[in-house]
Amino acid sequence: MSVQFETESDIAVISIDRPHRRNAVDRATAAALVEAFRAFDADPSLSVAVFTGTAGAFCAGADLKALSEGAGNAVREQGDAPMGLSRMRLGKPVIAAIEGYAVAGGLELALWADMRVAGRSAVFGVFCRRFGVPLVDLGTIRLPRLIGQSRAADMILTGREVKGEEALGLGLANRLVEDGQALIEAKVLARQIASFPQTCMRSDRLSMYEQWDLTEADAIVNETRRGLDVIRSGETLAGATAFADGKGRHGAF
Repeated sequence: MSVQFETESDIAVISIDRPHRRNAVDRATAAALVEAFRAFDADPSLSVAVFTGTAGAFCAGADLKALSEGAGNAVREQGDAPMGLSRMRLGKPVIAAIEGYAVAGGLELALWADMRVAGRSAVFGVFCRRFGVPLVDLGTIRLPRLIGQSRAADMILTGREVKGEEALGLGLANRLVEDGQALIEAKVLARQIASFPQTCMRSDRLSMYEQWDLTEADAIVNETRRGLDVIRSGETLAGATAFADGKGRHGAF
């Protein structure tokens, strides 16, 4: 199998496992990624997913050898994205643990995740620039939204590599860790997020994404509507009661 699916308590660890191609994604792998993340999203026992690649690489993009042989990833206006995941909006968070290359379509998969934990030697880049392969997995949309259009243009137009320290400064990486520690630290972060009241966290997360598609006025209504749903769920009252009983006083986390 080109995709591994493992669980650790309420955390899923989903890995691209094609080390002979630096975890480049072919058509079958794209479909396997969709299947794995749909299974994660549908499983009520799982709260957060960690998305990574095996053998010291996150993902080198689409498998260009398969493309050259006529078996490249499917590019359609509707349905699943070429790399499989990029058009999916899950109800639960995903953290990318990145070592080595996250380039071309691999960069787009990293951008799809909610957060990115990267090793110091991790390499991000639109390497497909040099081969005439377009960004068709929302790279031209998510990268400017994430780091700003001017800095995104620098990456998209030049195809240059961006390594750990610069990626952190750009906001491309959320956490920078020593090489070989990205998966470990991503799991720590995942467990922290999984420990929070989940109804509220998931609602706030979806409101954050939904606001991109709305006017400010409609985004305010949407945020309030979602907030009221959380309050009605009883989770807010439970949290307030816990605080009144002494939990989390003086900034304790």
